[in-house]
Amino acid sequence: MTLIAVLDYGIGNLRSAQKALQHLGADARLTADPGFIRDAAGVVLPGVGAFGRCMEELRASGMDELALEAIEADRPFMGICVGMQMLYKGSEETPDVAGLGVLAGRVRRLPEGVKRPQMQWNVLDQRRPSPMLEGLAEPIWVYFVHSYAAELSDDVVATCDYGGPVTAAVVRHNLWATQFHPEKSAASGLQILTNFVALAAAARSAARPGVGRPDER
Repeated sequence: MTLIAVLDYGIGNLRSAQKALQHLGADARLTADPGFIRDAAGVVLPGVGAFGRCMEELRASGMDELALEAIEADRPFMGICVGMQMLYKGSEETPDVAGLGVLAGRVRRLPEGVKRPQMQWNVLDQRRPSPMLEGLAEPIWVYFVHSYAAELSDDVVATCDYGGPVTAAVVRHNLWATQFHPEKSAASGLQILTNFVALAAAARSAARPGVGRPDER
């Protein structure tokens, strides 16, 4: 089974991502154990609530350094919802709290003239091919709950229409992130998580050719 570490940094409702990954057959564990996180084939950073509180809890737990370590090593890493937003330099929601700064740009409030938060199913507009979106049937419906979204950039692989194009998913090498909740997005979301588990398994196999613990074979 593919080992996936879901970062446990004290924010509520982190288990939904873990349960979805377990449903797909991954050995997904909600953990704050640095050894397990460093040994996992893939790392997932969920997030719910306010950007500032999530970042403060992430730093207080020491999970920020472990997240950066995994990303810098180009291990498969996935940020979900506020977990995606924390990958940027910062957010208008809490301007005095710095993000991880891994992705260029900042997180902005959704445009005027739309209901905030966006709390609904919406369709992804795929901007370029990506392993994240392989195997998904058009139209790709996914579930959003958010009032802020990242600025558009070259890393964006999909947007949704909500008062204009809104960043929905980004991919940079083995770093994936979604503004929507794949664990709440039915078949489309499960396919995205399946793709992530496959990415993690392939990266582990490439890193350790011919080697693997019994539970990974």
